[in-house]
Amino acid sequence: MNDIIVAIIMGVVEGLTEFLPVSSTGHMILAGHLLNFEGDRADTFKIAIQLGAVLAVLVLYWRRFAGFLRISPGLTQRPGLNLIHVSLGVLPFVVGGFLAYPFIKKVLFGPTPVLISLILGGILMIAADKYRRKETSEEVDNLTYKQALGIGLFQCLALWPGFSRSGSTISGGMLLGASQKAAAEFSFILSVPIMFAATGVDLYKSRDLLNRDDIVLMLIGGAAAFIVAMLAVVTFLNAMKRLRLSWFAYYRFVLAALFFFILYV
Repeated sequence: MNDIIVAIIMGVVEGLTEFLPVSSTGHMILAGHLLNFEGDRADTFKIAIQLGAVLAVLVLYWRRFAGFLRISPGLTQRPGLNLIHVSLGVLPFVVGGFLAYPFIKKVLFGPTPVLISLILGGILMIAADKYRRKETSEEVDNLTYKQALGIGLFQCLALWPGFSRSGSTISGGMLLGASQKAAAEFSFILSVPIMFAATGVDLYKSRDLLNRDDIVLMLIGGAAAFIVAMLAVVTFLNAMKRLRLSWFAYYRFVLAALFFFILYV
């Protein structure tokens, strides 16, 4: 298949799944296997095009991020959520990712680990639906520092590709007393610094493997991810009051069964 078409398909998969609790990395690894798009360069591509999706969040939430940084006199920090919340949510993932990076890249980036994590992540989401605490933070601006740190710790589960960063953070938030919508919105906000950092580190460490054609394909895939993610974020956030997290868990189980059949039967 033409490399440009593969890049667009992968970008669409990334944009559709990055902010849903179904694991974008898992979908891309499995899609890459079906498209025969695998190897170290392909793994770097799958991480790099996440920047397209995260740029969609940056565009949609630009006023809030500008308020965090106070880069404009007319855009002041909102009461409630602030950089301390974001830092507490990001720090555990950054530390865990730094320590576990070699193991993740060599051992967990593959179809079998992804299938296992799809199932385990689904079980966590069902547990969050069933055992969620009484809501103390209906909106993202009501989150406490303790909840932000707790969500950050849950987010570390997503270091295992296929577990889903959004699934882990939303589940953790619900178990800690945040509403499903507040946890989802906090997950979107946390994605910006985390994905910029993760992509930057991976691109730097893989720089000797890449050439000009790879960069072009990453830009094409990233553009596709950006466009699709813009639509996906708005749609998902609007639907969070009606959708149960366990519905996504059942989808993960079906997906795991389907790909197990495709890959191993």
